[in-house]
Amino acid sequence: MNKTPSIRRYTPDDAEAWNAFVAASGNGTFLHDRGFMEYHADRFTDHSLVVEAEGVIVALLPANRDGCVLKSHGGLTYGGLITGPSMSAALMVDIIAALREALIAEGFERLIYKAIPHIFHRYPAEQDVYALIQQGAQLSQVDLSSAVSLGHAPKMSKSKRQGATRARKAGLEPRESDDFAGFWEMLTARLSDAHDAAPTHTLDEITLLRARFPDRIRLYVADGAAGAEGGVVVFDCGGAVHVQYMATTDAGRQNGALDLIVAHLLAEVYADRVWLNFGISTTDAGRILNTGLARQKEMFGARSVLFTQYNWDLRQTS
Repeated sequence: MNKTPSIRRYTPDDAEAWNAFVAASGNGTFLHDRGFMEYHADRFTDHSLVVEAEGVIVALLPANRDGCVLKSHGGLTYGGLITGPSMSAALMVDIIAALREALIAEGFERLIYKAIPHIFHRYPAEQDVYALIQQGAQLSQVDLSSAVSLGHAPKMSKSKRQGATRARKAGLEPRESDDFAGFWEMLTARLSDAHDAAPTHTLDEITLLRARFPDRIRLYVADGAAGAEGGVVVFDCGGAVHVQYMATTDAGRQNGALDLIVAHLLAEVYADRVWLNFGISTTDAGRILNTGLARQKEMFGARSVLFTQYNWDLRQTS
């Protein structure tokens, strides 16, 4: 039988097989599930790819088309090839070679590739980065995230521990909540006042995603007599848990609400996981580091993790 990988376009008929492969993969997360990817389908021209060998799916590439550029993925924090736990380096080299030929045949000139950060891997799965660079791709962007290695992390700083204690003394208690509407009001106000910005997801979008992934998208709040004074939305990716949003009221900021919630997540809710990721602290395509933001995350015990992006000019040979 022919073991040469073949590449074809994803179709809606593939949805069930796609989602099953992601769930059993070595490096995919629920962000790659079609139910998550397609919540903003109107903003992107989907051009996801299915890689098969001997008639069996061996890899998936979530991607969108932007003119003559294929992006993996323009609407996700990370895209990249999703592979099974048995993926070999040799097969990946063949897949990347076949991918180049397939993309050129479809009129693409360039691939922008956001690799899946290693903290989201269930098995080591960086053979895609090796194969891309081997065949001519260039590192084009590096963002700096911060993650806590659960069970091996430095202690939270004294000031963060004191913040959690202060929150308790103010009568706050950490708990899970389903009041996303209330938290979105708090979050929107905080982002608008502090950064003249808005949440990445609208309330309608996060409500839809929460309904689709109730076990994966969770809200934790610091609750007091007057209601929630702070909240944290997490995306539960299995071994790694990602902090998507954090916000407080003015009172919650003074009372250490976020310190209390994060301490609760680290010590109790997700103590049995591998990573708690706080997200990137960089802007301007990774060139500017918000040192204050990075330091706040480090005070929780987080340390640096790279989110990398690659640019592959398909017209050039390696």
